[in-house]
Amino acid sequence: MLSITGVLAYALAAVWATRRPKIWRAVLALAWCLHLAALVADIAGIGAPTPDGALVYAARFGFAPSLSMTLWLVLGVYLVESRFLPLPSAQRWLSVLGLAVMLLAWLFPGEYRPQAGSALAPLHWAMGLASYGLCGVAVMHAVMLNRAERQMRAQKGQGGPMLATPLLRLERLTFQFVAAGVVVLSLALLLGWAFSPTWRWDHKTLFAVMGWVVLTGLLTGRQVFGWRGRRATRWLYFGAGLLLLSYAGSRFVLEVVLQRGW
Repeated sequence: MLSITGVLAYALAAVWATRRPKIWRAVLALAWCLHLAALVADIAGIGAPTPDGALVYAARFGFAPSLSMTLWLVLGVYLVESRFLPLPSAQRWLSVLGLAVMLLAWLFPGEYRPQAGSALAPLHWAMGLASYGLCGVAVMHAVMLNRAERQMRAQKGQGGPMLATPLLRLERLTFQFVAAGVVVLSLALLLGWAFSPTWRWDHKTLFAVMGWVVLTGLLTGRQVFGWRGRRATRWLYFGAGLLLLSYAGSRFVLEVVLQRGW
């Protein structure tokens, strides 16, 4: 019920994104709260039967809930940031993405996870998801940055007035979120390697480390060589794509394609 209500709220937000901005913000905030409630209920598995038929309160997770939680984090940052930095170009597609990930998490709620072998394992998972969200926010800023640069070039070529879009501020925020994502991802990898009894060099770990290398290389290239513009955003998209494959992609293959459990 929470998922259906949240989907409807996101649908209304997508419709009102450009027509009624004030109503849109209120509806999006409502959808965001419903999204959180659905995540808590679904991940906790409240009232859901386990394979043996017993009703329990146990954690379950999978590729779709991880995507849903990542976008929820991105939307939370957007709701706060848009009060100080107008970002109208993201309104509609963020609402549509919110609708899509809630539907996906409803269709693929994930599986019940075995008990964590370490007390720090939940912190490892939480930091991994936080790094997903921070990199997702960086990607959102990079998309808007590229779009604003294209509009600026088009207006300059036509001799029209320059856009008031704060390009330098968008660029600075993009790399600040990349740096924060790399720091949190580094801590998540260290926690997993040091304290997880099930740590192994599987596809998930390999893609996560590759993503860390690419994003760290992006920050190094910006600091040493002054990378910016399309070169920088390509590195960001590639690194974020590797992170997406590390957990969500691996779990999608296991859960949906191969239909394997934990």
